[in-house]
Amino acid sequence: MTVREELEQKVRERGAESLSAAENGTIYHSLLALTKERLENSLRIQGDRKLYYISAEFLVGKLLSNNLINLGIYEEVKEALLEAGKSLAQIEELEPEPSLGNGGLGRLAACYLDSAATLGLPADGVGLLYHFGLFRQSFSQYKQQEAPDRWLTDQSWLRRTDISFAVPFPSGELRGVLYDLDVSGYENGVNRLHLFDLETVDEGLVKQGIDFDKKDIAHNLTLFLYPDDSDRAGRLLRVYQQYFMVSCGAQLILKELAGKGYALRDLHKHAVIQINDTHPSMVIPELIRLLQKDGISMDEAISIVSQTCAYTNHTILAEALEKWPLEYLEEAVPQLVPIIRELNRRITEKYSDPELAIIDENGLVHMARMDIHYGFSVNGVAALHTDILKNAELKEFAAIYPEKFNNKTNGVTFRRWLMHCDPELSEWITELIGSGWKKDANELQKLLAYGEDEAVLSRLLAIKQQKKEQLKVYLQENSGIEINSESIFDIQIKRLHEYKRQQMNALYLIWKYKRIKAGHRPRRPVTLLFGAKAAPAYIIAKDIIHLILCLQELIEKDPEVSPWLKVVMVENYNITWAERLIPACDISEQISLASKEASGTGNMKFMLNGAVTLGTMDGANVEISELVGNENIAIFGRSSDEVIHLYEEGPDRYTPAAFYPQDPEITELLDFLISPELMRLGDPENLGRLYRDMSRKDWFMALLDIKDYIRVKEQLLEDYEDRKAWAQKMLANIAKAGFFSSDRSVAEYNRDIWHLDVSC
Repeated sequence: MTVREELEQKVRERGAESLSAAENGTIYHSLLALTKERLENSLRIQGDRKLYYISAEFLVGKLLSNNLINLGIYEEVKEALLEAGKSLAQIEELEPEPSLGNGGLGRLAACYLDSAATLGLPADGVGLLYHFGLFRQSFSQYKQQEAPDRWLTDQSWLRRTDISFAVPFPSGELRGVLYDLDVSGYENGVNRLHLFDLETVDEGLVKQGIDFDKKDIAHNLTLFLYPDDSDRAGRLLRVYQQYFMVSCGAQLILKELAGKGYALRDLHKHAVIQINDTHPSMVIPELIRLLQKDGISMDEAISIVSQTCAYTNHTILAEALEKWPLEYLEEAVPQLVPIIRELNRRITEKYSDPELAIIDENGLVHMARMDIHYGFSVNGVAALHTDILKNAELKEFAAIYPEKFNNKTNGVTFRRWLMHCDPELSEWITELIGSGWKKDANELQKLLAYGEDEAVLSRLLAIKQQKKEQLKVYLQENSGIEINSESIFDIQIKRLHEYKRQQMNALYLIWKYKRIKAGHRPRRPVTLLFGAKAAPAYIIAKDIIHLILCLQELIEKDPEVSPWLKVVMVENYNITWAERLIPACDISEQISLASKEASGTGNMKFMLNGAVTLGTMDGANVEISELVGNENIAIFGRSSDEVIHLYEEGPDRYTPAAFYPQDPEITELLDFLISPELMRLGDPENLGRLYRDMSRKDWFMALLDIKDYIRVKEQLLEDYEDRKAWAQKMLANIAKAGFFSSDRSVAEYNRDIWHLDVSC
């Protein structure tokens, strides 16, 4: 039976006379059923040794087209729908996006599962089934508003299993029910993402906005990703939630081990657990507890677990390395406290340095320290990041465990971030160099042979313009906002955090606004697009969103400026938005303070789609720069060494007072935050608070780099006008993006850490 015949049958089963007569909703559910059946009948990847990738986030995005591509039937489905007068793109819009993650951490986890399946590695994900995800973002009065993101539907990719586990809590046992989601590899087999839901979860607990009773853990554990932790109840809830995840995961791992006939003592021989950031760290003491429960001694259990668990560090930000008060653990997970105390005792007896202790002098339990001591591998996610970990942030640990530390530069899956979101570019690349790049991304380097080919460069520019036109239409249809597709698209999309410095981009907007008001019009209009969510309790981050939205309105209403400058902050930024924004981008904003971004993955997606990076020498920007050369990237700002030195010297070394009010240009920009123009639009409390923070604290040094940022950005806008030279920059970025394939990353993890057998 052909794909067309199979799809015709599915729509008739749902009451339609034919594919051409079917409603889009009927076609979507028919495609969902067809694809799920194919996935269920695909080869399940097996192996003697299996990876369990435990993560609080799996930002998988919409799955229909990704699965159709991986199953090798995307073009057949698209053609069948075209013949029936239907559009696959329109049908894709009906699919709800799973709200299982927030930012790069979760998207990386999703990419790695895709690549593991593509490479034929037995590797399953383990996480939680969040009913409302982080939140659904909307804007009102130029401020972020949060609401539950209700994405779960009766018909979805999820499959409820008959597996459940009891998780012990002081108030009684709670049960976690396992849901599975198939993860397809490109022209290969299938792994699974295991998601646990609380059997007694109650969505009715959420009454208004995203507020709910944080103390009612019997009903709230799987409602939201990262519950608000601005109070004690919220912080305790995070401990409960993390323990629920790792206990269910650990029990599943041991169940599968026993199901294969392996002895629990051989856990480390047949399983490897990758701890993705510190959220799943309690899997270490929980596994030790469960092994002891089955009669294994403490000494042996610690040895087994230490040979099973590996840790990926994603940050050098101190506040992101989780530290839980021991009293919280005593209240939430008292059964783990004796084990954690014992793990700490063994370390403090061996090492006198208090920086190595798991439990510090203030009674804080350092989860990353536990991961390092009782895991067999510790990896950073970019060359610079790993160097900073080894030489600065985790220097004491690297000295005693040099063999554990290694680098695994992040990667992204090219199936989603080129083949799916930019099919025009993907098909054109295949015309030029063949299809081998789809499995070996290094083959993209063959594009370098066309660097002087006028026809190739013109076609590349034409494809980019086509994607800009498509974004213009999508933005109009979904937001009612008009943009000029002939303008330069300058895009910053990522989690809203001060270290990512959206506030510095906003200062540039003020500078540009004032320049145009003074009569200095740019050679070409510029459109700055933002996408970001701020954590509900992160006040300054929400203030930055407020500033950007106020500037968006101010500029839109100014007839002198609006023809030349446009600002758009998309509402509820997610994977669906990213898939439209990234292919249309001209300038990719990667402007974090040097030494603060572990890696980034947006930078990789943008370069893959022909954008030119404007960034600091931070995270994977360093490796991008090395690959593409200085002429194909725009670098500004202080170096990571300079920034680290400033932090080491304390507030006397860096203070905003060095720039405000001493530097008239910077003073003019910062004062605009509390100017009459903005105060008439915005909330004086929000704008005033942000002004005070930036003028008195500026912890992530936006004022330090702002003038160099403006200078380099303006030069990049000028460079855009040499269309041939710009196309050559685009081509070089695409050609050199192959290194950042998640297939390469996962292969390196397997070679150096996991040691799984390829089974497909």
